[in-house]
Amino acid sequence: MALSPLNQRRWRNFKSNRRAYWSLWIFLILYGITLFSEFLANDVPVAVSYRGEIQFPIFQFYPETAYGGEFRTQADYRIPEVQCLIETGGVEWCLDDPEDAMEQATTGMVEGEEVYEGWLLWPLIPYSYDTINNIGGPAPSAPDADHWLGTDAAARDVLARVIYGFRLSVTFAFIVVAISSVIGIVAGAVQGFFGGLTDLIAQRLIELWGSVPSLYVIIIVAAIIPMNFWLLVVLMVLFSWTALVGVVRAEFLRARNFEYVRAARALGVSNARIMFRHLLPNAMVATVTMLPFIVTGAIGTLATLDFLGFGLPASAPSLGNLTLQARQNLQAPWLGFTAFLTFALMLSLLVFVFEGIRDAFDPRKTFR
Repeated sequence: MALSPLNQRRWRNFKSNRRAYWSLWIFLILYGITLFSEFLANDVPVAVSYRGEIQFPIFQFYPETAYGGEFRTQADYRIPEVQCLIETGGVEWCLDDPEDAMEQATTGMVEGEEVYEGWLLWPLIPYSYDTINNIGGPAPSAPDADHWLGTDAAARDVLARVIYGFRLSVTFAFIVVAISSVIGIVAGAVQGFFGGLTDLIAQRLIELWGSVPSLYVIIIVAAIIPMNFWLLVVLMVLFSWTALVGVVRAEFLRARNFEYVRAARALGVSNARIMFRHLLPNAMVATVTMLPFIVTGAIGTLATLDFLGFGLPASAPSLGNLTLQARQNLQAPWLGFTAFLTFALMLSLLVFVFEGIRDAFDPRKTFR
């Protein structure tokens, strides 16, 4: 679908802002990669060839008995016994001496049993965010060839947790901002367009709601109810939607008596059409100006709650939990450097992108 001339001008202005344009591409690439975190960092193979059949353990549950093992629980693909069973097609000798069975399987001689040539296709990082690794020493451990950013205090791979944590933080912020923006824009538009008693009552209610200490309320709820992702989203939306009400309300109060609005009313145009078709575009510059603060605020609040222990469960891939571990393990500086650089890169890219969007929507600014 072709863009309107106005949106084409905005897109040209955004592309002219090189910092914002390249920040957008870098952010999209990073976020796009993390959307496929399960294929990038996982302790389960992407694909397995067993007895000539291609299986995808990353999508489907396979017990150990499916490969000739003894347990009905999910196969632990990292142990030598399971790997031997897959690569030899279920030779029973793998359960006793996997190394000897693998060595003899290469010659095709395993006590008369038929040997199949199987294989396992592992992700680039063979650890998930919650994989407890046998590092052969105290945790956290320093970066090495197996764990490029080291491990945390629970012997979990830091790089895997950063990849999943990046996706979690950005997705959380986008969901919160999307819902909060819709509620805040509608509330501000109704207040500014109708004014009078509607605006007076709504403004007093918003002032009362805004005086509630949101962080304390979330901490109290977390102490009563086990916190999860969607509960935290709901709590954040309850306290963040008011951020856009003021700027949208001011723009609607300023523009509701313009001549083109009076002409539209005289022609019988509905209030909803006037509000969201004619007045809302005028409020977009002020609205977009506030979005960087809401997005970064949502990410910062999530990290703060996780740092304090009142956010997501400790097993979740939280960047705030990584920051907490960095504070508790000062002898492991790689944890602090990783958390700092991740937050700095994520928030800087988002701020640069939204600054470019804000300037692109501002008719007073032009770029070469």
